[in-house]
Parts: sequence; C-alpha cells; structure tokens
Amino acid sequence: MHQERGYAAYTLCLIGEIAAHRNPPEVEQAEASYQQALTLTEELGMRPLLARCGLGILYTQIGRLEQARAELAVAIVLYRAMEMTFWLPRAETALAQVKG
Repeated sequence: MHQERGYAAYTLCLIGEIAAHRNPPEVEQAEASYQQALTLTEELGMRPLLARCGLGILYTQIGRLEQARAELAVAIVLYRAMEMTFWLPRAETALAQVKG
C-alpha cells in the first residue's frame, strides 16, 4: 500500500532466519524466504541487507558447501565494497570454516 518494499525484504530475511534456527531447521522455508529476500534486495539495491542474508550460513548448516562458499564469497565482496568492517571478519571466518 505504501510502497515500503524494503520492509518486505527485511521481513523475508527475518522469516528465513526464524526457519533456519528452528530445531530441526525448516530448510525449504528458510531457503525460499532468503531467495525471495535476495531477489527483492537486488531489485531495490539494498546491498547491506543483501550481504547479511543468511543463505550462506544455512547452506553451511545443511552441508551444501559449494553453495555456502558461493554465498559467503558474495557477502565478503559486498562488505568490502561497502567498507562494513563489523560484518566482514564474521563472513571471512564463516568462509574459512567452510573451506577448512
């Protein structure tokens, strides 16, 4: 109604986080929500939210390591480009753990 699609993208990321942190994780719901959020954040140019979307962590959790590496690598590139020094080391550590 108010064209506040940024809030919709953020909400989709949160829904993905909730589904990913259930015990056991609701992988299909988490992945679908994250994918919808990523599509919307790309469209809106919301690079910080795009980088913070937890798809790489979800893929690590469920053993889809190639996809995890790809998602985390994208996040690292975005963090560096935006000089987001708080989140960059966390993403680098997560990527190192996937590779290790």
